Amino acid sequence: MSMRVIFLGTAGSVPTQERSLPAVLIKRQNEQLMFDCGEGVQRQMIKAKVGFHKKTKIFISHMHGDHVLGLPGLLQTMALMERQNKIEIYGPQGVKQFLECVRETLQFGLTFPVEIHEIYKAGAVCEEKEYIVEAAKSNHVITSLAYAFLEKPRPGKFYPEKARALSVPEGELWSKLQHGDTVKLTNGRVVSPADVMGSPRQGRKIVYTGDTRPIKGFAKFAADADLVIHEATFDDTLTEKAAEDGHSTPSQASEAALKAKAKKLVLTHISARYTDPRLLLEQAQKVFKNTVVAEDFMEFELPLPDS
Repeated sequence: MSMRVIFLGTAGSVPTQERSLPAVLIKRQNEQLMFDCGEGVQRQMIKAKVGFHKKTKIFISHMHGDHVLGLPGLLQTMALMERQNKIEIYGPQGVKQFLECVRETLQFGLTFPVEIHEIYKAGAVCEEKEYIVEAAKSNHVITSLAYAFLEKPRPGKFYPEKARALSVPEGELWSKLQHGDTVKLTNGRVVSPADVMGSPRQGRKIVYTGDTRPIKGFAKFAADADLVIHEATFDDTLTEKAAEDGHSTPSQASEAALKAKAKKLVLTHISARYTDPRLLLEQAQKVFKNTVVAEDFMEFELPLPDS
């Protein structure tokens, strides 16, 4: 089961000819999870050919315009396209009032329910059968959140030869064992999943920082992530400006990924001053080699790990 990560917008604060405002999309089976929702995101979705009718959750990192002003337009576009499926929106305090004020002022109706969850503390904020999304307090100039998408461990590999050796008949009992159930045979023998299956297989983990200075405790929050998506608004020569404005530099982002033992780092939220992002990339790769700078419509496919 593959999973795609699509960068719909990678600019910091203001759009450029090459970069739209922040939005990252995870496409997993029949579901889409969006992290931040910059202006014009529905056009980016059209260009990326991701569709408007799938099960959708949106996670807002903080209430700055470049991260939330895409929400009203996206919801209205979905309504005009007669979406029926519910949308869930997660974010810090204020996101509910923001959307209610916009709807009241613009007086537009929706063809689908919108469920808003305001987040007041760190921890799991969304749990489904196969994954969890956790939030952690980040370090911007206003209340802000980082998010971690974590797939739950999958059952280990099933070994038919072990089942046959234990005289487990093929069919329903094999299925029960593969789903984690212990079974009892007609001869009275009890067979557990551990008898016929390998160790549980780890799921995938993606971490998104939103806008932030270096985050205390980030190494634990992002530990062993397959992908860390970290802002790097300014280059290393502007470390003081980054700290003042609540942002990070490439070296700070790469040090965070290194301490977390992440597999890959993607820098995003790029200031308009960097028409050529090679400087940011060079600074980051001195610390963490497996780094790339995001571009609009860049995609990564994350296959399931084998073990």
